[in-house]
Amino acid sequence: MNLSEHFTLEEMTYTDHREFDNTPNEAETENLKRAAALMEQVRAALGAKPIHINSAFRSKQVNDAVGSKDTSQHRIGCAVDFRHFELTPDQVVRALIASDIDRKSTRLNSSHLGISYAVFCLKKK
Repeated sequence: MNLSEHFTLEEMTYTDHREFDNTPNEAETENLKRAAALMEQVRAALGAKPIHINSAFRSKQVNDAVGSKDTSQHRIGCAVDFRHFELTPDQVVRALIASDIDRKSTRLNSSHLGISYAVFCLKKK
């Protein structure tokens, strides 16, 4: 199922912990659609090149398995960890700060500079 032009439900719910069900409910799926729309803006800001989704939605079991907190935005489909194949994390951060992506509805976490990904969280409405 496509959530947007370039992002699917399958990639936004992929997990290495396949022993656990990682199927979002209706509200979580709607959040993932909003996250995918935001990721389309991110993709455009990064030169419209493919990016890899490391993690988006996490069920309770998957979230526990990766050692994350219950308050993680991944639990409700409002966070996306990704990496760009051609840009460093620093280049990603700089490009996104310079972009016109609405900062009132996003938060960029660039604390994982050793790993090539950034995190966008959608604020709860």
